[in-house]
Amino acid sequence: MTQPTLQYSDDQAEAYDRVSDVLRANGVDLEEGLCLPATEGRSSVMALMGKAGSGKTMLLSEMVKGLEAAGVETVSGDYEGKPRKDRRTLAILAPTNKAASVLRMRGVPATTIHRILYTPVYDPDYERIAEWLMGNEDQPEIEGLTEEALARAQASYEVHKSIPAALAAAGLRGSDFITGWKRRDDPLDIGFVDEASMLDDRQYEDLREIFPTLFLFGDPAQLAPVNQSGKMVFDAVPEPARMELSRVHRQEAGNPILDLAHALADPQLGFEDFERMVEQTARKDDRVVWGQRVEVDLMARSPVLVWRNATRIRLINAFRQVHGAPEDDLLPGEPLICDGIELPMKHRKKRLDLEARGLIKGAQVIYLGAGRKPGFSKLHVVGAIEPQVSAASIVKIEKPDEEEPFIPYAARMGAAFLHGAAVTIHKAQGSQWDAVQVFAPDLYAAARMGRTEAGQPLWKRLAYVAITRAQSRLYWVVRNRLSRPSGPLRVDDLGGAPAPLSLQMQS
Repeated sequence: MTQPTLQYSDDQAEAYDRVSDVLRANGVDLEEGLCLPATEGRSSVMALMGKAGSGKTMLLSEMVKGLEAAGVETVSGDYEGKPRKDRRTLAILAPTNKAASVLRMRGVPATTIHRILYTPVYDPDYERIAEWLMGNEDQPEIEGLTEEALARAQASYEVHKSIPAALAAAGLRGSDFITGWKRRDDPLDIGFVDEASMLDDRQYEDLREIFPTLFLFGDPAQLAPVNQSGKMVFDAVPEPARMELSRVHRQEAGNPILDLAHALADPQLGFEDFERMVEQTARKDDRVVWGQRVEVDLMARSPVLVWRNATRIRLINAFRQVHGAPEDDLLPGEPLICDGIELPMKHRKKRLDLEARGLIKGAQVIYLGAGRKPGFSKLHVVGAIEPQVSAASIVKIEKPDEEEPFIPYAARMGAAFLHGAAVTIHKAQGSQWDAVQVFAPDLYAAARMGRTEAGQPLWKRLAYVAITRAQSRLYWVVRNRLSRPSGPLRVDDLGGAPAPLSLQMQS
């Protein structure tokens, strides 16, 4: 094995070697830095599992560097380049835009699974620009594009590795260079999938069709997809092709949040004992907070994590009330969660446009204000490379004890949203926030019910997922109270210039 710059533990070194062996059998030799053309008909899948802090993401990042050094080309849903017989490719995927953005912040050029399933069709002139940006052709001469515009495109591509973002930096609109969208017909090559515990069987089968060589990275202690009856895709991978990292590295650095998450593995630990552990930790380390109330200021950017839908709805309405939000409108700065695209089949291209810009189910969005047309919203898509977009919107705000949601703002069709001041722990999987509030009374209710999932008490799985969403600070909220806001909602902290591509449709 080529000795990496990082010092691996024994289990990490074994994992690196096992992944290297699978790649070597499929024509990519990391030790020699060589890659051969792919062998048709050969298929491999491997699952690399581990709890939070075990080094999965670090290993994924190092494997990406090794593949790039061997000459494997990283592709994304933005643009793939022209196929060549000797070309080997890698795609790094995540189930959600937020999960992909977590990888991108760590220097890994990740995209969403959806962006790999659906790809843009480029105008031939702008395809030449894309090939130049990727280093496959000389700089083109395009009528209407100056040297300065191309230089801006190149500078953007070097930072983001995104063709649409680069073309936007040159002053182009999406309608200038994207002529349509298509579902992928041809397979790719090597696929790395992070947060694979979120995959359902259908997504897994789609990925198996696209990637002859597929690696799944994920945490088996998280919650299984809602429609999977407690099962994860790891269960479908043969035992010899599975490996679980056992050593937790971030915990050794003295991370109290991870200490609490991994304490949940003790089968003798009950809910009351765990809460005492949280309280004791909070007395010693300010990275854990024993909260007597929900901090409303945090809810605008980091939703409160709950188990029960009724709790989610109550907290959302309390958030809006303390901010004085009118019932017939949204305030700029209110958080939303994309609940899908509500469009008929004849608007398939518009649907793909919206989804390509990050408005996929589960995406976190901040409302910036009304659009130019009735029913349109200006939105900031959290984690997207080009975050600001205008789109026809249907916003639904559920009310306590009412079956039908209240709709303060709606087009007849477009992107549908729920309020995002609070979300269920299931929906929070794949996301991380700097500070996270966990609503403990909901977990106590789950503990009292005695439910289990995959042989483990449900409250422990819920607590594990919720706690590991926090990057820097964990608030364990023990009372059903809400603080007063320190000021009005704001949007001036959101980066990103308004997107040149306005995704509009007749409302």
